[in-house]
Amino acid sequence: MKKRPLAAITVLIALIVTLFAPILPMSSASAAENKNLIFDEAGLLSEQDRNELNALANQYSAERQTDLIIYTTNNEEQKSDKLLTEEFYDNRAPGYDKPHGNTVILTLDMYHRKMYVAGFYKGEEYVDNSRAAKITAKIASELTDGNYRMAFEKFLNLSYEYLDLKPGVNPDNILFKTWFQVAASLAIGGGVVGVMMYRSGGRVTVNRSTYEDSSNSHVVDRQDRYIRTTVTKTKIEKSNNNGGGGGGGTTAGGHSHSGSSRSF
Repeated sequence: MKKRPLAAITVLIALIVTLFAPILPMSSASAAENKNLIFDEAGLLSEQDRNELNALANQYSAERQTDLIIYTTNNEEQKSDKLLTEEFYDNRAPGYDKPHGNTVILTLDMYHRKMYVAGFYKGEEYVDNSRAAKITAKIASELTDGNYRMAFEKFLNLSYEYLDLKPGVNPDNILFKTWFQVAASLAIGGGVVGVMMYRSGGRVTVNRSTYEDSSNSHVVDRQDRYIRTTVTKTKIEKSNNNGGGGGGGTTAGGHSHSGSSRSF
């Protein structure tokens, strides 16, 4: 009888070792496959920022099966931001699924103070010209202020979000916002509970006609008075300078891509 607890503990330990043994090699393999996705050739980031952004980029890339890359350069040859991006893709062959595969790239040209966001393959489909333009517009202020870490993190977050939305859908639609979905759920739930509570108190059968003497009730007086009509005009200002531009294209190596260019 005394040996039974010891035997049970032994069996339990053996079972735990058996269950977790396959997991340990996989974790080591995952760590070994951690790729460099932050190419900060302009030296804009500290080592800690670069490492943390690289870890986030690897996590998001694995979940969306698309490499999310940040590339900064001083561009001493003074090439266009679009050409810099195309040459980076052709020469370094990034891609989550294969060389020259699914990729979204943010290129920072520090010489011309311009950025370019491009999507290749799945990246081109989900981060099309319109969505790429949204990304460049949303990170421009941080780049202008020199908040590179914040801008790069926002780029990763936006790319991660857009890669999970059906192509052709406006990602800024309020229906896709988490806060709106939570608020709508609470409102619907509150409405249902309110109706249930209202009905639980029984129906009210007394109304206006209960105490009304219809034979002696009538309209005493009626009067309409026109005062005036007021028309207000508001001038709508149009902005002719958003700093954006660019568009997609095809690299010298024959890889089609979406794209958006913007100054910062």
